[in-house]
Amino acid sequence: MNAERLLQHYERIADAPDAIARLRRFILDLAVRGKLVPQDANDEPASELLKRIDKEKLDQTGLPQGWRRTKIGSILDFQYGEGLKASERLDEGPVPVFGSNGIVGFTDEPLTQRPSIIVGRKGSAGALNLCDGPSWTTDVAYFVESPSFLDLRFLLNMLAALDLDKLGKGVKPGLSRSEAYAQIIALPPLAEQHRIVAKVNELMGLCDRLAAARAGREAARDRLAAASLARLNAPDPETFQTDARFALEALPALTTRPDQIKALRQTILNLAVRGKLVPQDPKDEPASELLKRIAKEKARLVKAGQIIREKPLPPLTEADAAFELPRGWEWVRLGHLSQMVTSGSRDWAKHYTNEGAIFVRMGNLSKDHYRLRLDHIQHVKPPADGEGTRTRLLAGDVLISITGEVGMLGLIPEGFGEAYINQHTAMVRPIDEVKGRYLPELFRSPFAQAQFNEPQRGIKNSFRLTDVTQFVVPLPPLAEQHRIVAKVDALMALCDRLKASLDQSTATRRRLLEALLQEALAPVDVAEIEVAE
Repeated sequence: MNAERLLQHYERIADAPDAIARLRRFILDLAVRGKLVPQDANDEPASELLKRIDKEKLDQTGLPQGWRRTKIGSILDFQYGEGLKASERLDEGPVPVFGSNGIVGFTDEPLTQRPSIIVGRKGSAGALNLCDGPSWTTDVAYFVESPSFLDLRFLLNMLAALDLDKLGKGVKPGLSRSEAYAQIIALPPLAEQHRIVAKVNELMGLCDRLAAARAGREAARDRLAAASLARLNAPDPETFQTDARFALEALPALTTRPDQIKALRQTILNLAVRGKLVPQDPKDEPASELLKRIAKEKARLVKAGQIIREKPLPPLTEADAAFELPRGWEWVRLGHLSQMVTSGSRDWAKHYTNEGAIFVRMGNLSKDHYRLRLDHIQHVKPPADGEGTRTRLLAGDVLISITGEVGMLGLIPEGFGEAYINQHTAMVRPIDEVKGRYLPELFRSPFAQAQFNEPQRGIKNSFRLTDVTQFVVPLPPLAEQHRIVAKVDALMALCDRLKASLDQSTATRRRLLEALLQEALAPVDVAEIEVAE
C-alpha cells in the first residue's frame, strides 16, 4: 500500500462518511491477496496443504509466491455448538460462553480447549469472534479451531474478508456450513501469515488513531455548532445580532453532516415564530387589528351560511404563552384564524379508481416540510351526494396528520384540482386574509411540533380536531408575516446550498478515497479526479 499517497490526501477524504470503514476493509482485502507485505523466497510453502489442495484442481495462477487457492471446506471444520440454557450460565466463570455475536455468559466446563473463532450461525449469521483459550459455543454458532498450518488471527482476518454475513441474509434462516465451505480463499506460507497479522495490527492501530482524531474533530464541531444554535434559540437581546452574525458566518464551515443542516433549519424556524428573524416595523398594523377584521369576516360568513358557528374556544392562559412576543404580535388559537377545521370521512376504499380526483393520504404528507409528496397517488371517484364531498380541498388548505405520526404536513397549491382526504388527516382552511405560508412555516417549527407531540392517547399518538382548533399560534402583523416568509425562503435556500455543497464534497471524498485505496491493486492517476472543495 502506498501509505505516503494516502496520508498526503487523507485530510481531504477523512470526513467521507465511510472513510475509516473502507480503509479497514481495504487493509483486509490487501492482506488476503498477498499485497500487504512482501513475499520471502525463503519461506516454506504451505507444504502440509499441497496434497489436499492440488486434488481440487483449482486455478493457481496469479497468486503471490508460495500461496495456494483452496476451498474453506478443505481445510476448516465448522463445528456445531451445543445448547446451554440460560439457567446453566454463570455471571462469572473461567470459560466464556459465546452466542452468535459475542459472550452471553460463563461456565465452568469448556466445549473446546483450543483457541478458536466463533462464527454466528443463526441470528447474527456470519458474525466473527475470537477466543484465545477454552470456550463454550451455543447452538446458534459454529466454532472453528485453527489447524497447525494457520495463524489463528490470520484465519480471523481471512474470514472477515469473505463477508460471511452476506451468506446468511434474505429468507434463509442462517449461515449454512455448505455455503461457507464452498468459499474459495488463498493461503500464504505460515511465516508470511505471521507477518501479515503484524502488519494488519499495525494498520488497524493507525485506523483507530484516525477514527479517534475524526471523532475529536466532529465533537469540537458539534460543540461549537450547538453553542451557536443555542444562543440563537434562547436569544439574549443584547447580544443577539452579534450571535446571529457569527452563526451565519461560522456555521457553513461547521456544517459537515446532514443532521447539522437539519438543526440549522429548525433554528431558522424557531427564530421566525418568535419574531427574531426579521426586525419589527412600528408602522405595521398590529396583529390585534388583524384579529378584529378576522372576527368580523367570520361573523359575516356565519350569517351568510357559508360556515357554521364554532363552539367557544378556551381562553389563553399564561402557560399558553410559551415566550415573550414582540410588540405588535398576539397569541391566538388556530380556530380563531380558520373558516373550517375538519377531517376526512371513512370508507373511501370502495371509491378507489385508476383516474379521477386525487385522494391525499398520510403518505403524501411531509415530516419536515409541507410540500406534498405525489410520487404515489391514489385516485377516487366519490358519489356526488356522498358525505366525503365536504372535505373537497381548496388551494391554501393546510393538512395535518392526526393519527400515528402526528404533525406531518401538506399545503394545497393553486391549480391542484379536485382532491379529498381520509380520516387520518385534518384540514385547516384559514380565513382568506391569513392564507399564505406563515401558518405552514409555523407548523413545521419546533414550537409547533412540540404541540403536535404533546397529547399521547392510546398505543399510537393521536390528535383530536379540538386539539387542532385550540392550537396556540404566535401571530405577527400581516406585513411582518410576509417578511418572515421571504426571510425563511432566503435562509432555507442557503441551507439547500450547504446541503448541495456537502453532498458534492462527500461524493468527491468518496471518489478520491476509492482511487487511493485501489491504487495498490490497479494504479490510477489520482490527479485526474476533479476535487471540489
